[in-house]
Amino acid sequence: MTQIIKTIFSVLLLIVLLQSCVSKKEILYLQDLDAYSPMELSYSEHTLQIDDILNITVGALMPEAALPYNKISPTRTMANSLDIMKLEGYLVSQDKTINFPVLGIVSVAGKTTIALEKDLKERLKAGGYLIDPIVTVRLLNAKVTILGEVKIPGTFTFTENNMSFLQALGLAGDLTINGNREDVILIRNVDGIQTASHLNLTSANWLSGPLQNIKPNDVIVVNPNEAKVKSAGFIGSASVVLAIASIILSSIVILTNL
Repeated sequence: MTQIIKTIFSVLLLIVLLQSCVSKKEILYLQDLDAYSPMELSYSEHTLQIDDILNITVGALMPEAALPYNKISPTRTMANSLDIMKLEGYLVSQDKTINFPVLGIVSVAGKTTIALEKDLKERLKAGGYLIDPIVTVRLLNAKVTILGEVKIPGTFTFTENNMSFLQALGLAGDLTINGNREDVILIRNVDGIQTASHLNLTSANWLSGPLQNIKPNDVIVVNPNEAKVKSAGFIGSASVVLAIASIILSSIVILTNL
């Protein structure tokens, strides 16, 4: 009977080990990096989208002359946090316009922050409002959402003009050991068109492609790997298997002592 117990325990232990088995090939990033040929990085400016929040400041040789073109509130003198700046910022409407002081409705369709800076500067000069104005436009609510098998899933705000895909994963604390590194999904919405792309993080081929940098409002989904999917089946996790094994062994011991 003792031999039977040992055999049952060995089989159950083997099941647990097989369930949690993840190969080295499935875990390591950029495995073919030595064969990767360095290429010049290309950066693309974010095209302003609906619900973007912009911080726009206008300066001039005489600061007083630029006051009508800047949003100034009592809260700004007390605090300058990002949340307050968002509340005071310019929200891009459904028709991709903003309501700018004095100038009125200004279209931002197809424009980047740099292009909008140039457009506002030209409007202020051409209308005789300011001489050689200085216009600065910043996107305040750039964010990326990371879901699935990462250590800290959630939505993260960033202020950089360009952030790499790997940097974004770093915000979420990296993938867990159960994350599928061979098929990470990137969902992107630009000008009302939603696309879904697949990245194999175990290869370096995507580093020089258009998905190397993320864009505001990107969503990254990390699905579980095969080992995690199997462990989520009927048997359940390794702890559940061990619990079942303990019950079976206890029952056998009780029966043999009767």
